[in-house]
Amino acid sequence: MTTPIEVVDKKPCPASQLLKSLSGKWKPELFRLSLTSNLRFSTLLHQLPQASKQSISAALRDLQADGLLDRIVLQEKPLHVEYQLTDKGKSLAPALTQIESLVLEGAR
Repeated sequence: MTTPIEVVDKKPCPASQLLKSLSGKWKPELFRLSLTSNLRFSTLLHQLPQASKQSISAALRDLQADGLLDRIVLQEKPLHVEYQLTDKGKSLAPALTQIESLVLEGAR
């Protein structure tokens, strides 16, 4: 028999929305790649060959909607679209690096 646990604070965890923003197919990889340079869709297709165009596109849209990436249209011929980290996205970089460190330490 299990003992019921009384929940004192019924507010959701403040980090839950952030974790939802970075969870999902290809989002962590896209976010991590954006830490080093701006992202171009065609380059992503080569860097993530196992990902479909639709899944990359959906993940980029979600990261943009969550305020982590900005979509920039470069007025060149032909037109190019790049994605870059927003200030909010840049502020998450140390947290992601720390999580990666913890995972790598646990793997040893």
